[in-house]
Amino acid sequence: MTPPKHIVSAATIVINDKGEVLLIKGPKRGWEMPGGQVEEGESLKDAAIRETKEESGIDIEVIKFCGIFQNVRASICNTLFLAKPIGGEPTTGPESLEVGYFPIERALELVTWNNFSQRIEYCLNNNEQPFYIAF
Repeated sequence: MTPPKHIVSAATIVINDKGEVLLIKGPKRGWEMPGGQVEEGESLKDAAIRETKEESGIDIEVIKFCGIFQNVRASICNTLFLAKPIGGEPTTGPESLEVGYFPIERALELVTWNNFSQRIEYCLNNNEQPFYIAF
């Protein structure tokens, strides 16, 4: 029997002083929150910080762990964190065609991939945390 293979990822909902959400526009899924796979030997929090910097150019401070969305069929666990920017400048790269801050309502309209906008809403609602959503 082969051992199970799971993908663990970490994403951040970064809110600036104006109450705007940081989004990146990727080549495959369009607008989304920054995040990606946790590397071997890396903590969830460190992965969230690294992925946000790599994809957006923004340095962050993680404020809190919000919850997990688990894609059961695809064996993917996405951990979500709330964060604030502490430095850097919005910068595009291989994983992001555009980077910007958007008012919450506009951000929720822009994010159309699967349940990603729901993930943002759960992270912004203290009454929903911590959450575990399996789909």
